[in-house]
Amino acid sequence: MNKREARNQSVEDEDLEGRSWASNRDWARTGRALLIGGLASIPGYNWFLWLSKSFNYRSKVLSLTTKVVVNQLLFTPIFNSYFFGMQSILTGATLPEVAERIKHTVPTSWVNSCKIWPAVTAFSFTFIPIQFRSIFGGVIAIGWQTYLSLLNQRAAAEERVAHEQEGQLECGEVACERGQQRATA
Repeated sequence: MNKREARNQSVEDEDLEGRSWASNRDWARTGRALLIGGLASIPGYNWFLWLSKSFNYRSKVLSLTTKVVVNQLLFTPIFNSYFFGMQSILTGATLPEVAERIKHTVPTSWVNSCKIWPAVTAFSFTFIPIQFRSIFGGVIAIGWQTYLSLLNQRAAAEERVAHEQEGQLECGEVACERGQQRATA
């Protein structure tokens, strides 16, 4: 095989891999993520504008620490509840199922957010000009929401197993079938 044939084969292989990626993609999940992120962008932007204008004390350390703590205690649990709740609602979950998902995911996501977001928030308020903070935070949020999505999928699988186990003990055929259909949606 000459160089030209090898290059053509390489392009064909990449094309097949690209089609494989697109055909195996969960486009509904991607759409949910875009919708959830899009709906949260303006309130999140306004939150950080408000936070930057608030808690401005003489001590920069006190101001920064207060902003980080307020963000972790207020914004993080609200946003994570919104994220997991919307994921559940958009997949057709009932309100009790939404509450169950939030209960199973928000505490873990909040603890893990404490490992990254205080540093990101502190860095942002210290070094990033106000007009670029939302862009900076948005870039970091892409990775964070990927983690949240994986956490959501793991919780969904665990809930599905728990419901199936409960179903074998407590429910009739119709309820069990309903649960299996929702799990694949």
